[in-house]
Amino acid sequence: MKRKSVLLLTSALLASVICSGCGKKEESASILEDIQDETIEAEVEEQTEEESEETEAEEEENHDGMYRSELTNEWIDESLKNQRPIAAMVDNEKAALPHYGLSQADVVYEIMNSTKNDRITRLMVLVKDWEKIEQLGSIRSTRPTNILLAAEWNAVLCHDGGPFYIDPYLANDYSAHFSGGFDRVNNGKKREFTEYICTGNLDSKFEASNYSKEYDEFYPGPHYQFSDEELTLEDADDVIDAKEIVLPFKHNQSTLKYNEETQTYDYYDYGEIHKDPGNGDAVLTFKNVLIQNCTFHQYDENGYMIYNCIDTNRDGYYVTNGKAIPVTWGKVGDAEPTRYFDMDGNEIKINTGKTYVTLVPDDGWKNLSIS
Repeated sequence: MKRKSVLLLTSALLASVICSGCGKKEESASILEDIQDETIEAEVEEQTEEESEETEAEEEENHDGMYRSELTNEWIDESLKNQRPIAAMVDNEKAALPHYGLSQADVVYEIMNSTKNDRITRLMVLVKDWEKIEQLGSIRSTRPTNILLAAEWNAVLCHDGGPFYIDPYLANDYSAHFSGGFDRVNNGKKREFTEYICTGNLDSKFEASNYSKEYDEFYPGPHYQFSDEELTLEDADDVIDAKEIVLPFKHNQSTLKYNEETQTYDYYDYGEIHKDPGNGDAVLTFKNVLIQNCTFHQYDENGYMIYNCIDTNRDGYYVTNGKAIPVTWGKVGDAEPTRYFDMDGNEIKINTGKTYVTLVPDDGWKNLSIS
């Protein structure tokens, strides 16, 4: 239609020039040349725009054999569609650094592991395409909270033991887990820091178990709600700047810093940016950050505890693209997903990409810093 309009306009202009008389032949010739040049330029520009639009449409639609991951909304191989993820417990002691394989995780949870030792945290990393793992860890013990969180995703929890408080949770039908027996890597550290999930470990574990590699009857369905368009939060109510998030975990000094270039949040541990030596020193970085204010129960004087992660109408934040908004969250059952809501009570949508989730103890909530 645009080209037809250009041609009609050109024809009209030509007619006008011809009717202007023979006394101005040179001027008419000049005008005709200008009109022809402008017409060619307009047609080339239009053709370029059409080709660009066609290319973009083709790129968007050309996802044969792929589907959008329920963990990140990114396009991944369709063969993974029904494969359940793993949730691996990763030691976050300074002696356990550097971590291997965390840059391949889709979702990373960081939660207080004990009320002792300045409330040291432990990581639980969810990986959908776990067959790509060459080395992940180091792997350590689990806690009851992690069992409940892994169940939200119908994930198989990978750990190495834990206190007896975990036993009744592991006994539930919805719980699937592999404890210990992963590879030992000679890294010059104490034995407790040498266990990693390596190539072939998980295939062997599944073959020796009764667990399905695919989602089973306890799968609650899709977890997060993803936005079709990039969210900026700039026009949201109660939005605040969020270029740096300092979490109240004194031992680890866990911090997330907004990277303007990548438009993601880089994770810092013990004052250093987190890099993955197993994957070219890739930085551990996230598109989305979810922060939950959560009460907890301490079991004993040794600091063992459980978060009361089954709760409703608790405070929190959703953070993306340098901005944060207040949210509330709720989880209504052991294997039910945690849901997040805006201040109007609507379930929020999040951006496509990796997500970091942290449960902040309610007595330390006032020490959370977002700036």
